Amino acid sequence: MPDDLTPASSPSSRGNDTPEAVSPPPADRDGIGAAAQVEDLGIVDSLAQLSFLVQAALGGVAAEHGLSIIQLRLLGVLRDRTPGMQELARHLGLDKSSMTGLVDRAERRDLVRRTASPHDRRAVLVALTPQGHELVRQGAAEADRRIRALAAHLTDAQRSQLSRLASALVAGHMAV
Repeated sequence: MPDDLTPASSPSSRGNDTPEAVSPPPADRDGIGAAAQVEDLGIVDSLAQLSFLVQAALGGVAAEHGLSIIQLRLLGVLRDRTPGMQELARHLGLDKSSMTGLVDRAERRDLVRRTASPHDRRAVLVALTPQGHELVRQGAAEADRRIRALAAHLTDAQRSQLSRLASALVAGHMAV
């Protein structure tokens, strides 16, 4: 798998320190655009390298707010639900002790709060605080900007197709 995500034509590799504006490539006769003319890396390398790009974008958002990626994921899960600790652990792929530590750290920063479940007094629910909601709002806007920038050179049709294909991959994984 290639280990370098820097394209050979980047400004730094050309010896030119002046950033260039990113604009969509000209469309070919099918209206697809030059991005469709790049070498196919194959499904494994393409998705792996795309995941590296997305993780780097999310890592930058997390770092700007003094968070780790897993803390950012925690806040993302909590943005529209109030799950129990076990459900959170399943979403994040963590064991009970790791989940407890993660929530403890977020609670110390006043980003989340724990409450007893009204249906099961032994269970604990986790919810965002107002400060947590504000951080999620800011982080989501920055993540949106950064991830859209990754696809800025694609045509509208390509972005739409990429969105549909990514949605199909996610839906297929969730059904398993």
